Amino acid sequence: MKNFIFSFLALLLLPAYMSGQTIKGKVLDSSGMGVPGAIISAPESRTSADADFDGNFAINAKVGETLKISMLGFDSVSVPATAGAMTITLKESGDTALKEVVVIGYGTRKKIDNTSAVSSIKSEEITKMKVSNASQAIQGKAAGVQVATSDEPGSKPSVVIRGVGTALGGRSPLYVVDGMPTDNINNINTNDITSYEILKDASALAIYGTRGANGVIMITTKAGKGKLTVDIDSYAGFRTPLKKVKMADSAQYVQYSNAALIKDYPSGRFSANQPYNTNWFDEITRTGTYTQNNVSLSGSSENIKYFLSAGNYEEKGILNGTDYGRNTFRSNNEFKISDRLRLTQNFSVSSIKNTPKPLSAFTSAYRQSPLVPVRFPDGKYGVPFDSNGIVSETGNSFNSVGNPVVALDYANEQQQTVILQGGLKLDFDITKSLKFTSQFNAEYYTYKQYNYVDNLALWLAADPSRVASGYDTSSLNKNTLTRSRDQYFNWNLSNYLTYNKVFGEIHDVEVTAGIESNVTGTREKLTIDRKNVDPNSNYWSLEGVNVASSVTGYKDEALNQRRLASYFGRFQYKLMDRYLLTGTLRHDGSSQFSKDNRWGTFPSVGLGWIVTKESFLSDVKGLNLLKLRGSWGKLGNQNVPLNVQSFTSGLDYNGVSGITINSQIDPNLSWEIVEESSVGLDFEVLDSRLKGTFDVYDKNTNNAILNVKPYSTSGITLESPTHVGEVSNKGYEISLRWDDKITDNLSYWVGGNFSHNKNELTSLKNVQLATTNGGSLGNGQVTKILDNTSVGRSLGSFYIYDYAGVDPANGQMLYFNANGDKVAQGALDQNRDRKYMGSVLPTANYGVTLGLNYKNIDFSVDGYGTGGAKVYNGKKAQRFYGENIEASLATDFWTPTNTNASNPAPFNQVPVASNYYLESADFFRINNITLGYKLPLNEDNFISFCRIYVNAMNPFITQKFSGFSPEVLGDGELVKGTQGVELDAYPALRSFVIGANLKF
Repeated sequence: MKNFIFSFLALLLLPAYMSGQTIKGKVLDSSGMGVPGAIISAPESRTSADADFDGNFAINAKVGETLKISMLGFDSVSVPATAGAMTITLKESGDTALKEVVVIGYGTRKKIDNTSAVSSIKSEEITKMKVSNASQAIQGKAAGVQVATSDEPGSKPSVVIRGVGTALGGRSPLYVVDGMPTDNINNINTNDITSYEILKDASALAIYGTRGANGVIMITTKAGKGKLTVDIDSYAGFRTPLKKVKMADSAQYVQYSNAALIKDYPSGRFSANQPYNTNWFDEITRTGTYTQNNVSLSGSSENIKYFLSAGNYEEKGILNGTDYGRNTFRSNNEFKISDRLRLTQNFSVSSIKNTPKPLSAFTSAYRQSPLVPVRFPDGKYGVPFDSNGIVSETGNSFNSVGNPVVALDYANEQQQTVILQGGLKLDFDITKSLKFTSQFNAEYYTYKQYNYVDNLALWLAADPSRVASGYDTSSLNKNTLTRSRDQYFNWNLSNYLTYNKVFGEIHDVEVTAGIESNVTGTREKLTIDRKNVDPNSNYWSLEGVNVASSVTGYKDEALNQRRLASYFGRFQYKLMDRYLLTGTLRHDGSSQFSKDNRWGTFPSVGLGWIVTKESFLSDVKGLNLLKLRGSWGKLGNQNVPLNVQSFTSGLDYNGVSGITINSQIDPNLSWEIVEESSVGLDFEVLDSRLKGTFDVYDKNTNNAILNVKPYSTSGITLESPTHVGEVSNKGYEISLRWDDKITDNLSYWVGGNFSHNKNELTSLKNVQLATTNGGSLGNGQVTKILDNTSVGRSLGSFYIYDYAGVDPANGQMLYFNANGDKVAQGALDQNRDRKYMGSVLPTANYGVTLGLNYKNIDFSVDGYGTGGAKVYNGKKAQRFYGENIEASLATDFWTPTNTNASNPAPFNQVPVASNYYLESADFFRINNITLGYKLPLNEDNFISFCRIYVNAMNPFITQKFSGFSPEVLGDGELVKGTQGVELDAYPALRSFVIGANLKF
């Protein structure tokens, strides 16, 4: 009876046991990494489960029943359930649109579900070009993104996204590196980057509120995965000028100068037989070299993911004495504290040393006469003196240009920068659908600099006849020492919740909401100038020595702390896997502005429709993806001019002295607001071999800040900033790429992008702008202007005289005046006769790429170009008296027997700024050619991977500009500065590199 009862109970309980058994296992990708979020379903048992962070799952199902495992980006599989621990490997889907994920603000999103315009550039593209700053490597790789670079060691590229919307404010994008907002990425080793995302439209940018108007670049650094791997990348290369400007030699200089001075020297000032023929450019330059060595260690275990890297970059620039070095260290780790709690830590430190030299040496080398030697036979520096028509150590000066070699020999500036960045990120899974994230990031910056100037040595070098005893030490300093320090500490804290759930199998909802605090700490700057110090630097800072008597300048600054408090939220919704909606709202409060103008709200909305998910397109052959999207939103730019109260002292009114306020304050001054609408299309056809995007946008800065004149009756004379202008940027972007595989051993790709942007100051309020002049040539001439007449013009427009050709009667330069008459420069009126003549800003940017892989060989070519911009040849236009001229001018100028020459007669006067010196900045350059070979190694070998490569960077260029480079950053100031004016500019370089990448 007892046995019967147990047998009967077993029969009753067996079905329940069979249906309720827990099946456990792990879902992996092809590399052996867990696939978090994979869906495991048991249709027969009507149960389902999700894989955890490491891919582990547990599901209530029957042994032997078929389990279906699916995950976006992977091909679904069906396997029978087993009693033991299961291991299921998913294969990445061939549907690239489903597989790609892009980083957006405070999260990630599958590219196919994204409603915004985001350009994503992976690490392979960034590291392929061997440069020190990652932004240099993306040039030409993203539509709508203009990257202008300088090859000066340690320089920061200019990145402009969808045009410039501000005249006086900052135009650089916000960089977010692993969650830390920062202004510069010169401290980041490009080998540490895993993805580089560019957020371009309002739908993506509004989540960053007051900092999103100029675009946001999201940089994610590497994390460990898989087995322990040691990666080494090492390369070395050399650099030479991409283009030189051929200058007149001694004979040509003598011919031209004698013709220019014919009135004062009828028989010619200079003798035809000169002892020297100096190529000054060659004398101040050398073949540049640079090397980089990187090593990283990465891997993961069940509870830890780790990545450690160290890198060293060293460069000797082409300008004699310019040296730059950077050491970096990074540690990224992720710890699984429990099944629901994860801690991510990242830390980086970079140390940068730089010995800059004055770039004015390039302009001096251009202008200095070839008759002048670097040194005379007795070792004294060459000077532009002549005696009886022969250059000598004594005589009369024939120009005011210094010896550029002297400028380099006695420039003794040293800079050192240390940057520390780090952060902690805590992710807690409250439920399967709700996650809490808390992230703290901080940045510490310290900079030290000194510049020692030997005034006595410079005085002696300027005139070989001088002796040290003749130096007036009572009124002149023997030497000057400037020492500077600069430091700040910034931090950012964000806390947010992310809710993600699918309802009824058709409603996919993700909600992100949080708060953020950002503090840009007090920036402390200290600069001290001293005189007559001991030449030995060991004696500059002796303890207990009173140096106050030698101090000639002392500047101690503490820039105000800036605080930003923010509330943000984002709602993302997908219906039936095809209809997309994104809504974003951010509320920012900034300490920079007055109490009543401290808070602003920045909304955006984005819509998307995956048309190929519709039944009416399901049978269209060759069409793999068609997606429409559109967005609208408001963004802010808080890097704008602020109110500064100005006082004037020492005034005398009826015998009483005092102080008066000399500037007005706008109580409503706040951030500039950008409103943008955009529409886009994404497509893939022909088995996804051809992919493309097309975007159209209309972006307006509705309250641009400009300087205005005070009312004439106010008694105030200084200008002040206020919201008075509207700046428009309208354009379109096209990207196409074809990828194809001919055989198992041969594949190739061809791609390109093109973007067009029209920039315009569209309107002004009823105010009188204070005239802003820019583009100074250093000879009393300016080339740019911003005032009330600038409405309808592009920012950075040149405002110069209109060259009318050569007077055939005397060879003088002629210009059109306001009435259209041809007049000499002495008859010009600068208030009436100048005209707008194009802008620094290009209207078009484009990039191309092509490559192929054959067995273990890879080959690729990338190119970049711009169109529609102008550049002013400032070094050619800076002529005063007796400077050198270009060889092309020396062989073709007006003479009484050559009246049809294209160039005017030789002259020795300061020329007016005109379009005679304004040239097209259009160019196309091959940015990079790469050829690599992977050694056929077995993964089980000690060295599991080895790739040897050679690179040619900027090997070829086609340009119309006659100067060094049509990419002229100048001081980076678009309106009031020298951007677009080639003066004291570092030449563009071509580089050749050989290197190797090893994995252990």
